[in-house]
Amino acid sequence: MINIITKKNALLDVDLILEKAGIKDKMVVADFGCGTSGRYVFGACRFVGKNGTVYAVDILKTNLESVFRKAKTENLINIKTIWSNLEILNATNIESGSVDVGLLITTLYQSNKKAEIIREVIRIIRKHGKLIIVEWKSIFTPFGPPLENRVSEENIKNIAGRLGLKLEAEFFVGLYHYGLIFIKL
Repeated sequence: MINIITKKNALLDVDLILEKAGIKDKMVVADFGCGTSGRYVFGACRFVGKNGTVYAVDILKTNLESVFRKAKTENLINIKTIWSNLEILNATNIESGSVDVGLLITTLYQSNKKAEIIREVIRIIRKHGKLIIVEWKSIFTPFGPPLENRVSEENIKNIAGRLGLKLEAEFFVGLYHYGLIFIKL
């Protein structure tokens, strides 16, 4: 059996992904599909500092409540929770062109409306801002979502290109995932 331990004993290394995103002090970051743990939200919060803002966006209110409680407990007032259905254009209550970095980390495989999600995220990212996408590779793995739910790198690149994004870089995330960095033109 292969031992897949990365930094901090996680399948995905949060700090590596956030470093690749180029997140810095005072930036505005949004994690689209933050999940119940909000691990990228809290990671990004460290990078943006007290003068930055991190949006935790999810369709499940229970996930947002969990992130909100943890942020309140840790007195992190720069984390804002936002309920949204990302599949609907203009559904997210974040101003257009206001986010420096958008994160879509293992979110797209959960929807049949990948282009719609990416379109909504692009609306929110500022011109020359970044979109980081990390998804499951379209290969058999001993765990993770079914193969038919996964989205290939080529599919993401095609959707992103049609929607006006420029691929800036691809990066190694691990044996089971791929990472892409896009710039909004």
